[in-house]
Amino acid sequence: QVQLVESGGGLVQPGGSLRLSCAASGFRFSAYFMNWFRQARGKGLEWVSCITGGGSNTMYADSVKGRFTISRDNAKNTLYLQMNTLRPEDTAVYYCGKSADSRGQGTQVTVSS
Repeated sequence: QVQLVESGGGLVQPGGSLRLSCAASGFRFSAYFMNWFRQARGKGLEWVSCITGGGSNTMYADSVKGRFTISRDNAKNTLYLQMNTLRPEDTAVYYCGKSADSRGQGTQVTVSS
């Protein structure tokens, strides 16, 4: 069955960087758009970014454009999110998924001094 396991979250100071990873299994990874979502405490799920199956095209939410970079390694069935210039408002649980209804268990990112 589909398995998505996020990792790489943690506590970082404002202005810092983190790189999230998402290990995928149970489906033909390279054939699917993949997404990153996030959910801050007490708020709804927010779409962050997506990437085409081959990795040639990407899209970003306005809130992260220019700071976050999505990428993938289809040979390793792994999705990445490089997050730079982090802000306190980026604090959330980050999820990867084929869709909002098909995502992993999430990894916590906390941006605080």
